Amino acid sequence: MSSQKVVMIGLGYIGLPTAALIANSDIQVHGVDINPQVVETINAGKIHIVEPSLDKAVASAVAKGFLKASTFPVEADTYLIVVPTPFKAKNEPDISFVESATKAVIPFLKENDLYIIESTSPIGTTEKMMRMIYNSRPELTDKLHIAYCPERVLPGNVMHELVYNDRVIGGVNEISTLKATNFYKQFVKGELHPTNAKTAEMCKLTENSSRDVQIAFANELSLICDKADINVWELIRLANKHPRVNILQPSSGVGGHCIAVDPYFITSEFPKEARLIGVAREVNNFKSSWCAEKTKNVILEFQLKNGRMPLSALMGLSFKPDIDDLRESPAKQIVEELIKSENGDFLVVEPNIEDYSKFKLSDYKDAFEKADIIVFLVAHTLFKNLTFRNDKIILDFAGVYK
Repeated sequence: MSSQKVVMIGLGYIGLPTAALIANSDIQVHGVDINPQVVETINAGKIHIVEPSLDKAVASAVAKGFLKASTFPVEADTYLIVVPTPFKAKNEPDISFVESATKAVIPFLKENDLYIIESTSPIGTTEKMMRMIYNSRPELTDKLHIAYCPERVLPGNVMHELVYNDRVIGGVNEISTLKATNFYKQFVKGELHPTNAKTAEMCKLTENSSRDVQIAFANELSLICDKADINVWELIRLANKHPRVNILQPSSGVGGHCIAVDPYFITSEFPKEARLIGVAREVNNFKSSWCAEKTKNVILEFQLKNGRMPLSALMGLSFKPDIDDLRESPAKQIVEELIKSENGDFLVVEPNIEDYSKFKLSDYKDAFEKADIIVFLVAHTLFKNLTFRNDKIILDFAGVYK
């Protein structure tokens, strides 16, 4: 059993799985979250988010006494900052949560402690937090180990990927990089790649911006194919037979707190240079609006042809298949726009959540059976089990029947 203690600030979609992983490596973890309900749930050995295998990991860590949650930090040896980095107006990143989390742990820091940011951050954030710490605690100047290590996990497979994915670790100096690398070695089996803090910060942003650009290409193809009356799914399947072509799949847009957000961390700071990245964001944002308009037009055509308003099933709210995460979800935005337009009667479906404050949710089988128009916004596995019906108008923006 390790004698070290970790404070984890933030117990959300990344913080809680990471805390559970570390705690199950027999390292004491004190998790911190501002939501008392989250704290109470975790201390009961339960979870407040949907993620395969997380429930067992948290239950085990709490039962063994290695994971405890609270609304405030305590003294430790290692401090991990895993809080949200949302946006202000004009798509400018907001690091106020990182700053607040850092300020919360400053009184507890002591010589040789390790401080790591995992939150997606603008370039230079780690060094900015270092200066803030040393301005507040000048006696600790150059006596702490400060680093940045971004996560790179896929929701729905987080517990596996936290262990087996490679990690990029960038310290403010070489000894900080080494100290952080040795920390992650205790529970990560993927390769650990050392670098400096700025490069590690940019690496995280680069990975997700690259994905966004690739998805934008697929989404742009879908717009072209719709106008040219070509099946985009077949087109991409055939084009990918080329040995050096690997086009991604189109969608109703791009969501989540990574791919839909991280490119703005680059474009906000480098607007003249990041032209392709900026245009990709515009394409992916436009795709959601296009899906909403396409649906409205089909509803109008049905009304004119049949003399009545159709019932439409809007299938999916999450930002990707088989999860409950609605952050930056294009499907949710499309549903909100359609309902706001009052252009028809709608059944809203999201099988991965029990209820939602904005709309009443319907069972996916009932909605499919009752509706005149089926609008697939997310390719949930459950939806793929629904037999294609020629008597329904089906708008498949997610590739359920591709």
